[in-house]
Amino acid sequence: MKKIIAFIFICFLFAQPCYAIKIGLQTGVETASVGTSVKGIIIDANTNKSICDLDAMKGYEIKPYHSLMAIRQNGQYYKIDSDNIVIKTTTAGFVSTKGKWYRGIIRIQNKNGKLTVINDLPLEDYIKGVVPAEMPSGWEYEAHKAQAIAARSYALANLGKRASYGFDLKDTPEDQAYNGASAETAGTNSAVDETKGIVLTHDTKVISAYYSASAGGQTNTNSWGNSLPYLRSVPSFDDNVKKNGHGVGMSQHGANNLAKQGYNAYQILKYFYKDIKFAKISQKSYN
Repeated sequence: MKKIIAFIFICFLFAQPCYAIKIGLQTGVETASVGTSVKGIIIDANTNKSICDLDAMKGYEIKPYHSLMAIRQNGQYYKIDSDNIVIKTTTAGFVSTKGKWYRGIIRIQNKNGKLTVINDLPLEDYIKGVVPAEMPSGWEYEAHKAQAIAARSYALANLGKRASYGFDLKDTPEDQAYNGASAETAGTNSAVDETKGIVLTHDTKVISAYYSASAGGQTNTNSWGNSLPYLRSVPSFDDNVKKNGHGVGMSQHGANNLAKQGYNAYQILKYFYKDIKFAKISQKSYN
């Protein structure tokens, strides 16, 4: 089979001034365990005032307290006079919740007596936690690069999708699997860094680059009733794998098999998504 023709980068400046993303880690929970890898701090997100310091590598528990919150320290609970807090490090390091390490900051909000836990971080740091969660780290490097571009495109196209919950996307396959810094590897991080800022576009708009584990030999057209011209049924190069997922867009197994055949990331993506172009987010948007 002929390889796909070479890609052309286009300069593309998006209106949004800064590419940060909010990922919902937990909703409607009664407790949240948190910590920091280095010295940390809790800030009242409503007033931006410091509430208390956090020791490095020490676990803390946050619970709702009426309309506010409480923190457990040294076996005792202390009231926090806020319904919206931020947990961050004071120097370069990681924050922790759900038994995982994350880049960026953790936001915790009391909503009707239950906690919502959010990871707020730069887009590229988010993608570093998505690629190894969505695709085995031992797979082909070009497949990882294709996954990074598809995941970045999906994230940008769906910013605000879960706005009613106070964040952009969930950390589950309902949006994209995301396991934070705990999932990162040197190889997958390199794939993200090498494709930094690159997205897929159709008609000058970033596309929702849907993908699934495998399509069972043939990808599906859009399953959700909308006419998306960049999603067309093609052989998925994953006949050796049982269908797993909706089968729309890129087959992850198919991408890995194509990479084994010598396809690069851009050829893989041009194969699975039709009539698309590659764009690079302006570097200014990262500052």
